Amino acid sequence: MSVKINDRPTEKVREEVIDRLIMNYGHGELSYEAFNRRLDEAMDTQNNETLQSLVEDLPLTPDEQYIRSKTEENAATYVSEGATEEEHIVSIFSGSDRGGRWVVPKKLKVTTVFGGGDLNFSEAVFSQQQTEIEVFCLFGGVDIHVPEGVNVVSRMFNIFGGVSNNTNNAIGSQANVAPTIVVTGYCIFSGVNIRIPRSIKERFVSFADEFKKMFIDSSGKY
Repeated sequence: MSVKINDRPTEKVREEVIDRLIMNYGHGELSYEAFNRRLDEAMDTQNNETLQSLVEDLPLTPDEQYIRSKTEENAATYVSEGATEEEHIVSIFSGSDRGGRWVVPKKLKVTTVFGGGDLNFSEAVFSQQQTEIEVFCLFGGVDIHVPEGVNVVSRMFNIFGGVSNNTNNAIGSQANVAPTIVVTGYCIFSGVNIRIPRSIKERFVSFADEFKKMFIDSSGKY
């Protein structure tokens, strides 16, 4: 006997509903407008019955191909070649940016004095599951952009400063394999901002659009 809908964990129900929305949108069962509207509702509501109602009229459920595509989309990328044990980024009365496609070292030391630093992990390739960022920030600022599904642990010591962590850690089966970034160090008269470069909805829509392309031939038919 199945568990009553209201007794199930809401986040699990939400994940299943979003999977069905993407599956049906990808196969042409939902228009782009309807997909966006229902996705907004699915992300906002905390009611399991409301979540379930968003997909009751949809004919398709996720199949093996969808699950495989989702797993590949969420899988962390690790490489050993080209990785260094430790790297240093120093900005004194200046600024520095690190982004694009790059291999993340085991430890990254960031020093900003009357300066700023920007670290973007959106396209980064991790060399191991846990990476430490050691920050010393004096009268400056550091922005750290972390993609959805990467775990972030902040252990900063603040003196007339602050750390803002607006990320979402991986959950479920992905939590055990997702990269983890541990941010340590000192923030003095400064600020460290840890954020997601794109919203959760943007990530869902991007994946849905890529999934949909798999089923459209050159003539635009499914």
